[in-house]
Amino acid sequence: MAKQFTVISGNRPAEARTILLPEDKFKHFRNVMGVVLQDAQKTWGDLWDELQGEVVDSVMVRPDAEHGFKPKSGWPEFLEKMWILKHQLDYAKRFSEDRM
Repeated sequence: MAKQFTVISGNRPAEARTILLPEDKFKHFRNVMGVVLQDAQKTWGDLWDELQGEVVDSVMVRPDAEHGFKPKSGWPEFLEKMWILKHQLDYAKRFSEDRM
């Protein structure tokens, strides 16, 4: 039984292409990484804002923080943001290593 091969050339319309050109692959990579890392930075910013005032004063831990930290948004939401940040960073690492 003979195999049928399909020739894929750069002259075919974009919607018929099944293989990404290296330039397109890199553009896709940059776009995905940009979105994932932007979300990670936003999540980190939310967590940092939670710590401002009660726990830290700019970059220094306040002495009265020893009495216990209670997030403004509550522990469940704070811990969920921590988990989301870890997930976003793990995804970015795997994606950049091409292990998806």
